[in-house]
Amino acid sequence: MKTRAFLLFCILIGSIISLQAQERIKGQFKIDYVPFSNYVRPIDSVKTPSKTDFRRVEASFEIPLSVTMDHRNKPRLWSIVAQGAYAKMQHKLYEEELFPTTLLNAQVGVKHFRSISDSWSLLFMGTVGIYTTDVEMINKETILAQGGVFFIKHFNEKVALGVGPVLTNSFGVPMVLPGIYFNWETHGDFYVRVAFPQGVELGYKMNEIVDLKLAADLQGMTAVIKKDDKNMLLGFQQIVAGFRPEFKFNDNLTLSLTAGSSLVRSFSYNERKIKNIFKEKKEADPRFTSTFYGAVQLRWAL
Repeated sequence: MKTRAFLLFCILIGSIISLQAQERIKGQFKIDYVPFSNYVRPIDSVKTPSKTDFRRVEASFEIPLSVTMDHRNKPRLWSIVAQGAYAKMQHKLYEEELFPTTLLNAQVGVKHFRSISDSWSLLFMGTVGIYTTDVEMINKETILAQGGVFFIKHFNEKVALGVGPVLTNSFGVPMVLPGIYFNWETHGDFYVRVAFPQGVELGYKMNEIVDLKLAADLQGMTAVIKKDDKNMLLGFQQIVAGFRPEFKFNDNLTLSLTAGSSLVRSFSYNERKIKNIFKEKKEADPRFTSTFYGAVQLRWAL
């Protein structure tokens, strides 16, 4: 799909966007697991005997540097954000090496959030990170930087929509792309949470400790690689859905368990040139058949 590279970029940007402002350090640790499933050959969409699994550990932190209230009694926040993910894959019965065995994404940056009117806010963020398939191959090409400014309209307590320019060197040279943020959250025992581009949750609050949810998430990782003597942007993306019970032990600690299916799991390769962002590909991206998906996530605040 010609917009696959742009969608992956949105996932990476969306992973650090949050409108919550608090004085405590926030963090989360997550483990994902996808068992072996069959490789679908892109040239003819044939399911082959070749198989690949996926295992990932991920951690993220946000450390507030300054949180104050402005004259509108709205928060003004400066914070440091950090995120790292390491994925490992095994490949069986392949005639040739098609995919990497590891992926490493790690980034650190700064975030600023403030109100500019009673219904508008401004979110600024900038990060720099390493995106590679091999720690020993880290070089200047694997270091990607991105930053953006989002103007966010708060229609009410439930709905917020943000748009703005995002600067990135993911496609070889610094360039500006459009960024979008959308959040919709209802309240009550039955609730809906939509956060683009991260995902959607339909939940039921059983009691003060347990929430039961149906969830769908859009996930991705990327790496800069050399292929056919060209600088390429390798993308891994998957759509997962499942049942997600969540246990809130107190205001500082929450545990989520997810069991469901990896509905879509694929790799994509795009040359790091501006003209290739929306270029139509001659054949589909390599993908894998649907299979089980499981995850454990721990969130905390200090």
